[in-house]
Amino acid sequence: MSTISSLWGDPPPTLAFELSEAGIAVARTGKTPELDFRALEPGVISVSPLRDNILEPEKLAAIVRSLAPPNGSRKRRDAALILPDLCARVSVLDFVDFPTDPKEQLSLIRFRMKKSVPYDVESAALNYFPQADAENGKRYDVVVAVVPLEIVVRYEAPFRAAGIEPGFVTTSALAALDLVEEKDVIVMAKLSGRILTIMALVRGAVKLVRSLELSEVGTAEIASDLYPTFVYLEDNFGEKAVKLLLAGFGGLEAEARVRFETELNVPVAVPRSALGIPTDSNVGLLGYLESLAG
Repeated sequence: MSTISSLWGDPPPTLAFELSEAGIAVARTGKTPELDFRALEPGVISVSPLRDNILEPEKLAAIVRSLAPPNGSRKRRDAALILPDLCARVSVLDFVDFPTDPKEQLSLIRFRMKKSVPYDVESAALNYFPQADAENGKRYDVVVAVVPLEIVVRYEAPFRAAGIEPGFVTTSALAALDLVEEKDVIVMAKLSGRILTIMALVRGAVKLVRSLELSEVGTAEIASDLYPTFVYLEDNFGEKAVKLLLAGFGGLEAEARVRFETELNVPVAVPRSALGIPTDSNVGLLGYLESLAG
């Protein structure tokens, strides 16, 4: 299982859910995972990093019950919960000398993150993954995810009410990293409705994660946010990205591939899964299942 995507918890549970504004994708894990999807009415979930995301909890709870009805047992079922990218702030912090003591690590990370988010980091859900520098053992790039606790609680509530225990919680983009096979310099652009997430990886190490809300979902606006990432990689690492991965682009994929290949002069591909081509609603779920298979 990928350590980067395992930001909260470490089971493998029997159920896995990915939530988005479009709906809920679910998988029953195992040797041959069973996949399903239920669409949500517009406005049931409205993703934000600062306010309650669940605007119609009764409708969300009804969909959860339909996807995972009681199995006749009083025992709670474990589940992985994959949240929309924009509800979390994911940062990559660099440390020249990262302490080995977990308490010191957490204290340093919280101190650094205080200036990055407009809420109390001390009371937020926070976890992190240190990535050691291959050339300097004391230097670390630390992937940090932080979400207001009340947002996480509201996402978890309908599952707990249905007798499901969310023992593993992550974000869609971090779970999707398990679909990236390349170990070169890679940029991944992930689209989920109006939410664009851009990630930059250098030989498997995450160097940048950025999620934003698009005012207009089209290749022109995506390009204006995506292209500076390629400049960032050259300026900070002295290397050019060798591939761009597009996930969840759906009907925009053909246009995006032609435009980005031409303007960036870089090959464009789509991440693959043994369970099918990822969509804007399940790319994190398929990445999570890939981590279990590996």
